[in-house]
Amino acid sequence: MASPKLSVIIPVHNESANIAPLCERLLPVLDRITPAWEVVFVDDGSRDDTLDIIKGISRTEPRIGAISFSRNFGKEIAIAAGLDHVRGDGVVIMDADLQHPPEMIDAFVERWREGFLMVYGQRTDRTDETRVKRGFAQLFYKLFARFGEIPLPEGAGDFRLIDRKGVEVLRTLGEKARFSKGLYAWIGFKATGVPFVVEERRFGTTKWSFRKLFRFAFDGIAAFSTVPLRIWTYIGFLISFLAIATAVYFMIRTLLFGTDLPGFPSLIVSIMFFSGIQLMSLGIVGEYVGRIFAEVKRRPLYVVAERVGGAAEDASDLIPDTDRRRRA
Repeated sequence: MASPKLSVIIPVHNESANIAPLCERLLPVLDRITPAWEVVFVDDGSRDDTLDIIKGISRTEPRIGAISFSRNFGKEIAIAAGLDHVRGDGVVIMDADLQHPPEMIDAFVERWREGFLMVYGQRTDRTDETRVKRGFAQLFYKLFARFGEIPLPEGAGDFRLIDRKGVEVLRTLGEKARFSKGLYAWIGFKATGVPFVVEERRFGTTKWSFRKLFRFAFDGIAAFSTVPLRIWTYIGFLISFLAIATAVYFMIRTLLFGTDLPGFPSLIVSIMFFSGIQLMSLGIVGEYVGRIFAEVKRRPLYVVAERVGGAAEDASDLIPDTDRRRRA
């Protein structure tokens, strides 16, 4: 089978109600662009009948395939698995909930043909989010721009088209704590954004809780910055300076006015304050050490339990031996 010109990666987790509506909109778009296309769903340990629905569609459309994980590994790992298995000259990554309009792929391909190797969807508004979530998103982008190693386009997410050159570079990055937005920017290449409006989710609920989003944001900063480690050095110097200044103050005060009865409340407060500082600094160091521990174990990124359709099965044979350590 000749390599398809365009591939689409769609991570899915309990998205059974969205698969058919997505295919109804996506397939006509792909047929209009090129007859040489493939769609690879990555089933991230779904507990509903998501995989069964994909199998049914694959029986009538062999260009649709899937790989199914043995358990839930997370969306970032699902994207990495999709990149391992697709074969197109251009690769589109999108969500299954139809918040990423399939019709935008036309614009992506147009900019790709103009010479851009990375074309990302750039959301123009966040009216669908709560004020608190919008505030934290803005804070994250500001912190990343200030402390991150590389600039991150605001509003850019996973919805994008990546040229085969970029895909091959991304496949060599086997880190466990993945922050794909940062990796897309890190590999470089000529990039451009295409504005789009996020549509409402058709069925189901979002899989991203506030806790998961906070963890994801911390992973992003930790993966591309050592500032969380360095900041405690600065805090340590500041506290040491304040301690020396306080000692000098009490020494002078004692020489001039004599000693006072030590205050028990102030002693307890100071102990609790410095203990909290020490525990927080140890926690930050522990986060980085934990990431080092996860990396040195060299476990595969994911475990494939099942493959569906000719596209996913054939693509698995194209993975070089040097990359097979990423999967099982």
